[in-house]
Amino acid sequence: MGHAPQETGAAEALADRGAVAGRARRFAVGGAALAALVVVAVLAYWLGGRGGQVEGAGPRPSPTPTPTTTLTVPDVFKLVGPSVVVIQAGQSLGTGVIAADDGTILTAHHVIDGAKDVNLTFADGTKAKAAVSSSNPKLDVATLKPAKLPEIVVPATLGGGVSVGAPVVAIGNPLGLTYSVSTGVVSGLNRTADRSKEDGDLKGLIQFDASVNPGSSGGPLLDARGLVVGIVVSIADPGGDEAFAGIAFAVPIGLALGGGTDGDGPPGDGPLI
Repeated sequence: MGHAPQETGAAEALADRGAVAGRARRFAVGGAALAALVVVAVLAYWLGGRGGQVEGAGPRPSPTPTPTTTLTVPDVFKLVGPSVVVIQAGQSLGTGVIAADDGTILTAHHVIDGAKDVNLTFADGTKAKAAVSSSNPKLDVATLKPAKLPEIVVPATLGGGVSVGAPVVAIGNPLGLTYSVSTGVVSGLNRTADRSKEDGDLKGLIQFDASVNPGSSGGPLLDARGLVVGIVVSIADPGGDEAFAGIAFAVPIGLALGGGTDGDGPPGDGPLI
């Protein structure tokens, strides 16, 4: 795949207790209403998905894990890969995740912001147009309604909270490299990412160190059980070159679905990806 088009925009540097400084830059990457997804989040926890073998990187899903099951990274990919979607919104490349049985896709708002046409590619190769069902610029989350669904719809299981030091997996389309997997740990909680004055800061974020890049935005951040615990939205960019510096941020799934609080934790720093 080619290099993903990117949008850029300067933003003020932030410091996480004087340690993190960088320039906010928007990456061109990467709805049913968000309120409806709150109900889906509860129901989907108990639901599994079945899917056929996906061409190329698209995996065959495994049974939905129980709350006590810890999976290997390959098993997490097999479970959630069929739920991940490539999003092309105008010149912006992003990622989304199927969040409901009706095919509703959860992604980052800035992935589809201002785009006239939103095109989807599902894991099995099915292509479809999508309409924006809902969006929340303040939280940088949006939902999409596909005009067409794959033969087998495999919704991801939406999870709960995370703790510092817990392992996480990110699946996305960085730099156009579709269905890429990276691993890391939760580095911090309740972080704040600087954005423009118009958009306002993002608060209450999960900080993690799994590698993400332009094209990753809107993709799922997963815990060791394969549950979606966050939606990837930004990275720290102290060099101003949109290169991953080991610090990334995700909107917690509860906050993305309209629950939880923003929080006032120590600041992070991140351009939107």
